[in-house]
Amino acid sequence: MKADRPVWAWALYDWANSAFATAVLAGYFPVMFKTYWGEGLSPADSTLRLGIANSVASLLVVLAAPVLGAIADQGSARKRFLAVFAGLGIAMTAALYLVQAGQWPLAAVLYVLAGIGFAGGNIFYDALIVFVAGPDRLHRVSALGFALGYLGGGLLFAATAYAVDHPAALGLADAGMAVRLAFLAVALWWAAFSLPLWLWVEEPAGGPARPAGEIVVAGLRQLRNTFREVRRLRPVFLFLAAYWLYIDGVDTIVRMAVDYGLALGFRTDDLIKALLLTQFVGFPAAIAFGRLGERLGARTGIYLALACYAVATVWAGRMAAEWEFYSIAGLIGLVQGGIQALSRSLYASLIPRDRSAEFFGFYNMVGKFAAVLGPLMVGGVGVLTDSPRLAMLSILLLFGLGAWLLSRVNPAR
Repeated sequence: MKADRPVWAWALYDWANSAFATAVLAGYFPVMFKTYWGEGLSPADSTLRLGIANSVASLLVVLAAPVLGAIADQGSARKRFLAVFAGLGIAMTAALYLVQAGQWPLAAVLYVLAGIGFAGGNIFYDALIVFVAGPDRLHRVSALGFALGYLGGGLLFAATAYAVDHPAALGLADAGMAVRLAFLAVALWWAAFSLPLWLWVEEPAGGPARPAGEIVVAGLRQLRNTFREVRRLRPVFLFLAAYWLYIDGVDTIVRMAVDYGLALGFRTDDLIKALLLTQFVGFPAAIAFGRLGERLGARTGIYLALACYAVATVWAGRMAAEWEFYSIAGLIGLVQGGIQALSRSLYASLIPRDRSAEFFGFYNMVGKFAAVLGPLMVGGVGVLTDSPRLAMLSILLLFGLGAWLLSRVNPAR
């Protein structure tokens, strides 16, 4: 890909906020919640509360995403909304440093707010892709963002993992202090590497300045029209239904993998190293999936990723050794960035360019609504059956139904 400052500046935001997805969402928050903040809770109860926290954050984004997207399109305010949500996520992530042992309700509240900042910001970040990449480069540019996200998130995660494993070498009291400092490091990383987007990604002007109230009313009116249009645009509607199902499985595995490993009795340091493996495998694999999308089509790449996820889920339901967790992590790393990148670029190719934030509001609404169901399903099945293995296997249904609906999407229409 030729040197293109807006493209790289846009992609670096993925490098910036992926530190939250890896070190906080998938990594240290579940560990701290189960072993430090959730002191006195049983393993099943802590899993259920973690699932509820994830679901509440996702539900709030579900309710706000399409409205915010429509308003941002009306006022050409995608970058401003991104700044607000990123600021919220950064501040709440830093605040996790202050939470003490046993304070799981405070940890959950801060986590929910940080998750809203992370997911809400992604609505407007995703919407900006149509202004930095033409239709012929969507798959490749989308893949570049995810690839840099895996690399950047993995590098910071590796640095914090070293600090957690060797706190004395860095002059820290213990591993717990190292994890708390990791939350501060994530916040600083997120803030610093967001700057290129603010400086070099240009958003087209939206016409003469209008009062805020007028913009809100116009945005809500447009949202009503978009609900009708999504139903009328059959490929968009079917894709969103398919995405709702299969991305539910993907997000649930990301959010609950460490908790699942802990429930099976695996060591924390092995789980963290497996997550690092996923990050670094994901970097080249995401780029490869971008090329695959250009050559064979986005749907073919998504089918391949879903098949790998199904294999990984069945394997996870039967695994007994730590080396299997590493192997499953490597398999997921091969396809996770690919399914995310090709889903985003396929959707971008189906929607009106001048209403990208509004339509990506629906896209993120669907993704986060899926994440309301998945963690609750895993937590609920685990409590009812007292079997984390059965809880994990329930995710297969989401992958199968999602693939079937995706087969009915005709991008040419």
